[in-house]
Amino acid sequence: MALFDSGPPVDRSASPAPRRAPAHAAAAVGTAAVLALAAACTSTSPSTSSDPRPSPAGLEAFYGQKLSFGSCTGYGTTPGEKKSFVEPFQCARLKVPLDYPNPKGRTIQVAVLRLPAQGDPGQRIGSLVLNPGGPGGSGLTQATSFVAAHAKSPLLQRFDVVGFDPRGVGSSTPAISCFTDAERDRGEDQTTLLASSGQWREDDTRRLAERCAKGSGGTEMLAAVGTRNVARDMDVLRSALGDDKLTFAGQSYGTRLGAVYAEMFTGNVRALVLDGVTDPTLENPQRRLTQQAGFQQNFEKLATACAASKDCPLGTDPARATAVFQQLVQPLIDKPVPAGKGRTLNFNQATGGVTAGLYYPETWPALIKGLSQLKQGNGSQILKVGDLFGGRDPSGVWTNFLEANLAVNCNDEVRRTPEEEARLRADIIRTSPYLATGAEVDGVSRDACEFWPGAPSLGIPYAQDVKGLPKSLIISVTGDPATPYAAGRVLADELGGTVLTVEGARHTVAQEAVSPCVDAAFAAYLIDLTVPAEDRHCRL
Repeated sequence: MALFDSGPPVDRSASPAPRRAPAHAAAAVGTAAVLALAAACTSTSPSTSSDPRPSPAGLEAFYGQKLSFGSCTGYGTTPGEKKSFVEPFQCARLKVPLDYPNPKGRTIQVAVLRLPAQGDPGQRIGSLVLNPGGPGGSGLTQATSFVAAHAKSPLLQRFDVVGFDPRGVGSSTPAISCFTDAERDRGEDQTTLLASSGQWREDDTRRLAERCAKGSGGTEMLAAVGTRNVARDMDVLRSALGDDKLTFAGQSYGTRLGAVYAEMFTGNVRALVLDGVTDPTLENPQRRLTQQAGFQQNFEKLATACAASKDCPLGTDPARATAVFQQLVQPLIDKPVPAGKGRTLNFNQATGGVTAGLYYPETWPALIKGLSQLKQGNGSQILKVGDLFGGRDPSGVWTNFLEANLAVNCNDEVRRTPEEEARLRADIIRTSPYLATGAEVDGVSRDACEFWPGAPSLGIPYAQDVKGLPKSLIISVTGDPATPYAAGRVLADELGGTVLTVEGARHTVAQEAVSPCVDAAFAAYLIDLTVPAEDRHCRL
């Protein structure tokens, strides 16, 4: 789900519904969490040098390591992932310090997957490092999806395609773990204010932090998975891959990661593609409200498209669709409906599944089918959409996408008081009334991160007025519900980037290869560092 302001990679070969979030997640919906340490020894101030930085003092052993790529056996957290991580893909583990200010202390491992460049070795440019969003999306899975989507692209000839699971995510160790698969199947993994049909108390948020610490390698790990630490890991990865400078493509939350890397390691950037931009100037409440306005807008577009059919489950009057939807889902607060294979669909899962489907218009027919089923007391289709987005394998094994999403956002962003949380929940319901429970929010709202260890470390605004950065490519979709178009302009001004405007109504486009126009600009920039004209538009 869109838990942060990012969204998921999409596997269209398996289902019309989003595969995971994150892969671009945190917008934020039903069953998941939303929301690094203080400064490390590498500076967070922009560099004006065009030369790569030397290995920071004390980190030489990490920067000097050589990755031993081999079989991907033992990588992947679900049966589906394990089946996709096969030759010609290669895997390795990158060692990084848990705590960068203490490089002689505990170390953790970051899982890396690559497909070596398929063309003439003499034409190889280097590595193209990908991030799918989330936060919490698997870069290993994203790399395999990218290769499938861009099978005929010159990018595969000129670059090693590299994906990595950020610290705490997926196949990296240790991984964030807060809930069992059975608890998640039952919808008991509520960690976000948009999972709004329950009451939160101080004991609930305290127990959440405690159980996450127990399953994830301790409180030190929970406090070390913020974006700035991931950016530091990415610079170690750049060096271990043998690249003097980084070529990076990030989508949704990956634009936050890319922008923070550009701020911290300006001189180490070769090329930067940021697709579906999160606004670097907005704190969580403001960002969430802009996202929720986008989801309500897409809900209304869904209702309008549905109303053309006389048997539309939302009715033939789009103006009443929100009220009709509430009549369908609010009863699920007290009485979930059967959803197949012994599972049920509750309010949080229903609103989460619908919000997940609002990312992409191609998923809307599946939502309409699911709402028709829901009218008959069957929640299986809506649950399926949410499962796919949240990272549930058909075998019943879940990835840790949603838990990692919670952990990263708790590391990154300032925590809210119960009063602030109640105001935000009320504001979101006013902005996205299709999510309304009909219940009061005062006195029952708490920030899931309030007892998270460590202090928030991102700092907002971030990546401000970065000097000396090569021209970057910013891709923004005019009707993106999760990361509004205007955010691309804001980030382009701070980084000195060029915006490629894409007219359409989906979240992110470049890594999925859904537009030949975007694909051409994407490849031209990454290979030749040629940016499109400022007035260039593509249409979906």
